[in-house]
Amino acid sequence: MKIKFLLFLPAILLLFSGCRPQQQGTVLKLAHGLDPSHPVHSAMVFMADRCSEISGGELSIEIYPSGQLGSEQQCVELLQIGSLAITKVSAAVMESFTEDFKVLGLPYVFKSKEHSFKVLDGEIGDELLMSAEPFWIRGLCFYDAGSRSFYTIDKPINHPDDLKGLKIRVMKSITAMEMVKAQGGSPTPISWGELYTALQSGVVDGAENNPPSFYTSHHYEVCKYYSLNEHTMVPDVLIVSLKMWEKLSEQEKNWLQQAADESVAIERKLWAESEKESLEIVQEEGVTIIYPDKEPFANKVTDLLESYRDNERLYDLITRIRKVE
Repeated sequence: MKIKFLLFLPAILLLFSGCRPQQQGTVLKLAHGLDPSHPVHSAMVFMADRCSEISGGELSIEIYPSGQLGSEQQCVELLQIGSLAITKVSAAVMESFTEDFKVLGLPYVFKSKEHSFKVLDGEIGDELLMSAEPFWIRGLCFYDAGSRSFYTIDKPINHPDDLKGLKIRVMKSITAMEMVKAQGGSPTPISWGELYTALQSGVVDGAENNPPSFYTSHHYEVCKYYSLNEHTMVPDVLIVSLKMWEKLSEQEKNWLQQAADESVAIERKLWAESEKESLEIVQEEGVTIIYPDKEPFANKVTDLLESYRDNERLYDLITRIRKVE
């Protein structure tokens, strides 16, 4: 029994030392589920290096990728109790903590990628990052996670009418289901890990996601049409444990926030390169890339956006986002 305990002791210590002071300074643990080749991971590495640099080694970040310390949900739970310092989640995940984040998953709420950056980098973005503090979560910054678009097995999507009768895989999100339904498709929630088989066996006719995900998942092997209608631009969010944050000195907080802010520009550049490369590769593999007129798709979800008029807080966010120039 003693041998077994000793074998598991390093893992136990690793999980429950999310932030520890050492002789050389404070060390923060950052865990996430992405592969080390992912642009978001590369941005985090930059953040860790920059944090050590500007603090003179007094504040450092240890990164554990590929789900080493648990799933996305487990990392969030460890963060809430203060056993993990930092993790990365989709903004869609944050909806379960604060309804404010729901606005980022609404279709065509952003006019363009540049518009989304202005919103996320401004006052509205700051409000959203702070909105989960009652749940012991504080946002550090937003990372670009691209635009989600439809891809299908054997039917091109040039217009929303082409979605009629098609079963489209969506995340287990009410917003995503409403969006597909409004455009004429039949939303079908399926876990990401089961989607390749579902496409291959015809359980669903297509799905929706960003170009790097379409490529790295190998869904292009089954789906030969990718329509870049870009209906949603749901960002990733880098979040820090509020319990950990409150243990940091003001100087340490400034160092961490500065490093996170500087990593945003790096991540956006890496993401853009990844999107371009992904589209080039899938096209070489026989996928037809379609650039449809987005207006008919946007018109289809007008009623969906207006349905939030009764929700004072969300509709206020929608209105303010639309006014950002």
